[in-house]
Amino acid sequence: MEVLNNYQRKKIDETNDEEFYSDPKFVYHLDSNFRKCLSNIYRNEIADYSTVLDLMSSWDSYLPREKKYRKVIGHGLNKQELEKNKIFDSYWIQNFNLNQEIPLDSGSVDYCLMVAAWQYLQYPENLTREIAKILSNQGKIIIAFSNRAFWHKAPNIWTKSTEEERVKYVRKVLITNGFNEPKIIKKFNKPAFNFFNFFNNDPFYCLIANKE
Repeated sequence: MEVLNNYQRKKIDETNDEEFYSDPKFVYHLDSNFRKCLSNIYRNEIADYSTVLDLMSSWDSYLPREKKYRKVIGHGLNKQELEKNKIFDSYWIQNFNLNQEIPLDSGSVDYCLMVAAWQYLQYPENLTREIAKILSNQGKIIIAFSNRAFWHKAPNIWTKSTEEERVKYVRKVLITNGFNEPKIIKKFNKPAFNFFNFFNNDPFYCLIANKE
């Protein structure tokens, strides 16, 4: 089911995303508190010996190293970043704003992860249906994001919304395109202190949903 209109899908920079991501970015886009929280969720949610798909990924997937995985598959837009991610057994490159078909067999994945990625999707409905198709019967999608983005590459639905509206938007796409009501996790850590100033930790939002 379509959720977005044409205006909501538009973004400031409509050039091919592959151009923007052609240079590798070997940095953490999310702070250590966010990454720790996400790894703990993966530790609790992902069963051992599962097949995990990390969509729109980079050089680190935040997956707990002590867990046993049957297979970890990566996807992204920068080959150098994906090559550096040593937890991947395989990976492929694809621009989901041009083509939302996922080249994997139906029911072949147990968990699908998306970290700081949903905010760049212009056709999330199509991709969500594809994710539901490739997930196993008890498969789960785990979507995590904060309040950061490359804003010129995010569509209007993201840039024009509040943080709470973004959570509701992701939920709506999920429940209208193949998933049950998601579990929603929100964490707002207290400001941290260093010798120079106080600074706010990244807020943490996560939606976890089972395939219908």
